[in-house]
Amino acid sequence: MLADQSDHQVAVPREGYDFVVVSNRLPVDRDVDENGDSTWRRSPGGLVSALAPVMAKHDGAWVGWHGAPDETPEPFDHDVFHLVPVGLSELEVGRYYEGFSNATLWPLYHDVIAPPEFHRTWWYAYRRVNERFARMAAETAAPEATVWVQDYQLQLVPRMLRKLRPDVTIGFFNHIPFPPTEIYSQLPWRKAVLEGLTGADLIGFQRPGDAQNFQRCVRKFLGVRFTNGAAEFTEATLADAAASSAPGRAASDREDGRTSWTVHAAAYPISIDVEAIRELASNPATQKRAREIRRELGDPETVYLGVDRLDYTKGILHRLKAYGELLEDEKLSVENSALIQVASPSRERVESYIQLREQVEGIVGRINGQFDTMANTAVRYLHHGYPFEEMVALYMAADVMLVTALRDGMNLVAKEYVAAKQDRSGTLVLSEFTGAAEQLKQAILVNPHDIDGLKEAMLHARDMPGSEAKKRMSSMRRQVLTHDVVDWSQRFLEDLASYGGQSAGGDTNDRDTQ
Repeated sequence: MLADQSDHQVAVPREGYDFVVVSNRLPVDRDVDENGDSTWRRSPGGLVSALAPVMAKHDGAWVGWHGAPDETPEPFDHDVFHLVPVGLSELEVGRYYEGFSNATLWPLYHDVIAPPEFHRTWWYAYRRVNERFARMAAETAAPEATVWVQDYQLQLVPRMLRKLRPDVTIGFFNHIPFPPTEIYSQLPWRKAVLEGLTGADLIGFQRPGDAQNFQRCVRKFLGVRFTNGAAEFTEATLADAAASSAPGRAASDREDGRTSWTVHAAAYPISIDVEAIRELASNPATQKRAREIRRELGDPETVYLGVDRLDYTKGILHRLKAYGELLEDEKLSVENSALIQVASPSRERVESYIQLREQVEGIVGRINGQFDTMANTAVRYLHHGYPFEEMVALYMAADVMLVTALRDGMNLVAKEYVAAKQDRSGTLVLSEFTGAAEQLKQAILVNPHDIDGLKEAMLHARDMPGSEAKKRMSSMRRQVLTHDVVDWSQRFLEDLASYGGQSAGGDTNDRDTQ
């Protein structure tokens, strides 16, 4: 059941923005100098790069949290963005973001690799914050604007926004996996979340399987069937679904000025800012840095590389275990190989992440203590963030990229590695449980739970003939270079424009959106 703050329409602003992005964070980071003066800089990342030209072309605004609790700056302009900050208290950061988003939804949506926690206080905070985002978007959007809501932290916003502003076209993109019904059913607020999502005209997922999981959940818990990627919704349908979980909730409480509408759900695999990587990879300074990295490692025959957020979904422990066993088996040695593991800090106040860091640092210490020599280090473990220029140099320096995620919506690191390999060298060992595995089929695909199989793949990657490696890399590069992040955003927004504002039974272009 959605809270009643979002049950009343707001006045359509006479002056607003034709294109509004809503995400948990604004596309800027704050830098504070030694004098305490602060400035803003554009955040790195493909999503920001993809949407910047859309913002510039369509008079766009971005609604999101600016990253500091207990303060709310006034809206401001930066670069091509008009930024509309949403304030969060310290308590809300703990309950809405660290709690419900990252200790309830994140593990639940990633196959319960870690056990999710279900706390009503977290849910209440999540709902309250989603209301705030929805209201801010409603007050920012121009008449008949397009609003694109991003990711799992804001799953209630589409329906709340639909109630506030039935004139706008609403898209939602889910950047992480969507679980099957057997897992999703554990969520106590499963109907309310689905109801929130189905306020959108178009819901995008990373893989067809995620879209299918969502459709099955809607059928099971809301009683609505999708056909060819589209489903018709009515106020009575949602009133009945809400009443079954919250008796006494009347249909008249749910009017939003639009009695029926069509929801589309389909896969739109996200990608990367290819041009930015190609520019860096062509830069002589980056090429020089790549050569320096290999020299700093002692010029080993094979450089293995892992680049991840420090997250239990990324399979870092499995990767380290496999590498350590290869050293024990004497299939690798510190003289002829090196593993670089970049593990950027992530959610450091969440208990499961604190425990993971201790486990990773423990196994790295054990491997290095057992196998290091005065001249060589087995594992170079780097627990801090790096400038993107350094990351591209690392990709260029690595012979084998290890992406061993246990579950991942896409995994853009795999695509970044491929884009950086302009000479078509290198091999990619890629978990079959990533969205990227469905597109980068010439990678060496592995089940990271199978440690023996992972070890074999790591050796196969090392020993692959150069001609075969180049053939595989060429195929993967064609896929990545053709389907970059700009292509992703254009395809989603073009479909959203064609679907927006359709009533139930209207034209769905007779397309199978699966």
